[in-house]
Amino acid sequence: QLQLVESGGGLVQPGGSLRLSCAASGLTFTLDYYAIGWFRQAPGKGKEPEGVSCIRSSDGNSVYADSVKGRFTISRDNAKNTVYLQMNSLKPEDTAVYYCAADQDPLLSTRLCKLRRNEYDYWGQGTQVTVSS
Repeated sequence: QLQLVESGGGLVQPGGSLRLSCAASGLTFTLDYYAIGWFRQAPGKGKEPEGVSCIRSSDGNSVYADSVKGRFTISRDNAKNTVYLQMNSLKPEDTAVYYCAADQDPLLSTRLCKLRRNEYDYWGQGTQVTVSS
């Protein structure tokens, strides 16, 4: 059974950096039809989870939300079945619970990954990121 476990969250000052990890078990990253996405949900009522970035595990092709372009970098280590989200120049508005998720779809051999929640079948438990002075 596919399982995802996030780690690396914490408290950081504005302008600082964190690296999140998403360790996957129960799948093989080298197959064409998986993508791993990062989503975040900020505190407060009515806040919908936001897609942050995703990566196609077979070739590392990635997508970023406009809000994090140039600051966040997604990468994968196929040997470790792990996807990373390097977050630099963090801002208070990046404060959220960050989740990784897996999209299992044979069409991922031909299409980019997407930042839509309903594309993803498996979710981790989340890790808290707080950006505050």
